[in-house]
Amino acid sequence: MTNFKQRLHAGDRLNLFAVGRMFHPNIVHYLGMSGEFDGFWIDGEHGGFTTSEIESAVTAGLVYGLESFVRIAPTDYAVVTRCYESGAAGIMAAQVTSPAQTEEIVSWAKFYPGGRRGLNPLGHDGRFGTLSLPEFTTAANDDHFVCIQIETLGAVEEVDAIAAVEGVDMLFVGPSDLSQALGVVGDFTHPRCIEALDAVAEACRAHGKRWAAVTPTPEYAEMLIEKGCTVVSAVNDVKLVTAGLQTMRDKFDSVW
Repeated sequence: MTNFKQRLHAGDRLNLFAVGRMFHPNIVHYLGMSGEFDGFWIDGEHGGFTTSEIESAVTAGLVYGLESFVRIAPTDYAVVTRCYESGAAGIMAAQVTSPAQTEEIVSWAKFYPGGRRGLNPLGHDGRFGTLSLPEFTTAANDDHFVCIQIETLGAVEEVDAIAAVEGVDMLFVGPSDLSQALGVVGDFTHPRCIEALDAVAEACRAHGKRWAAVTPTPEYAEMLIEKGCTVVSAVNDVKLVTAGLQTMRDKFDSVW
């Protein structure tokens, strides 16, 4: 099976969903069964997932060939390795502000020679101790990916240098926090936000990296794709419930 990182670097257009507030493995099963998605991400920054919950989500996705990554706060190297050992294919660091911070996150995510990740082969990615240490570290460095969110002023100002960091595979735009950082909360198409998107696109083109974004509307998604975004995330668990409730309200309007 071609893994997420390989498809990412090949430039495939990927459609993702996210799980956060209303996680249950059946949500992943349902969306995986639909055949509409290429992978998903787990919001460990806001959702506060336990290791067991990450393992459950990852396992549910793999049933349908869907790999996943976990959004985390960029504060604890141990969280990074727990995500990988739980079977996640990648991590996404939120609220990053500088190239130096990016380099530190990459060092947490990679084994020698690219980093200093804690070496324990007894997790999912080490096939529970059945790989030799050289096999494990080589496979992990090759298959796992690192994503950096661009959503702070520092990240926008340093986006070219962040994209240039070896070991970074993808930049991910968070439009809500980005609009807040730029002083135009919720105005995702404000010229400042568009300028930031263009800076992300140019940095990724210059350094051969891919970029992704959450999208609030179809029109926004089309704009992202026109600018070179290859990974779009429009669906999450809360949006599904909200849309479902609105559909049922409209359907049963006469008796609601």
